[in-house]
Amino acid sequence: MLNFSILKAAFKAFAVALLLAASSPFSASAQEPQTITKKGYTLHFHAQNPTFDAKQQQRLQDVFFTNYPKLVKDFNKESLKEVTITIDTAYDGVAYAHNGQIVISQAWMEKMPEDIDVVTHEVMHIVQAYPSNSGPGWLVEGIADYVRYKYGVNNKAGNWNLPELKPDHHYKNSYRISARFLDWIETNKKKGTVKALDVAMRNKTYTPEIWTSLTGSDLDTLWAAYVAANNKA
Repeated sequence: MLNFSILKAAFKAFAVALLLAASSPFSASAQEPQTITKKGYTLHFHAQNPTFDAKQQQRLQDVFFTNYPKLVKDFNKESLKEVTITIDTAYDGVAYAHNGQIVISQAWMEKMPEDIDVVTHEVMHIVQAYPSNSGPGWLVEGIADYVRYKYGVNNKAGNWNLPELKPDHHYKNSYRISARFLDWIETNKKKGTVKALDVAMRNKTYTPEIWTSLTGSDLDTLWAAYVAANNKA
């Protein structure tokens, strides 16, 4: 004879198990984080939304494996061997990097699908690995955008370039404005300045006097020369 109390309890337990399975992050409806190892580096890649375009995921991964090893070799051989990239469904910025982890906004990638070199900028922050109070913030971002300008694989298609100088620009504006200034210094004053600045920031030996020791001119004099050179163009 069937014990209906036992049968009812078993059915309830089965229903709960199904509900938990459906809501679990490891269910078939959620994407498992991918782990890819190439060239001695490991990338943990997680698109929070399983429907995020698979081809776009692959493009972002390809930028990582194309540029991260180059940047480690050229700037900081002690950089991390493992990096995590998360395509975040809730983040309303563009991207950021911290402690070996990069977060990229899914909304941004859907709005600007050719902006895959956001990865180049962010992995440079991992390579920089500057300690706190190592130097000016504008220079941190200026170096990262300078690197994107030099190493980027898709900047043109992404409609990303260094802006022409405008009257209200200043080297402290950071990002692409500072990057263009750094590129001018590299081309017209002293090749290797960016790498020297990068080392100084990482070693916490940066001082305002470094500009004079590297180029023969202080920072404000360099900026004035940069402005004058662009006004002649």
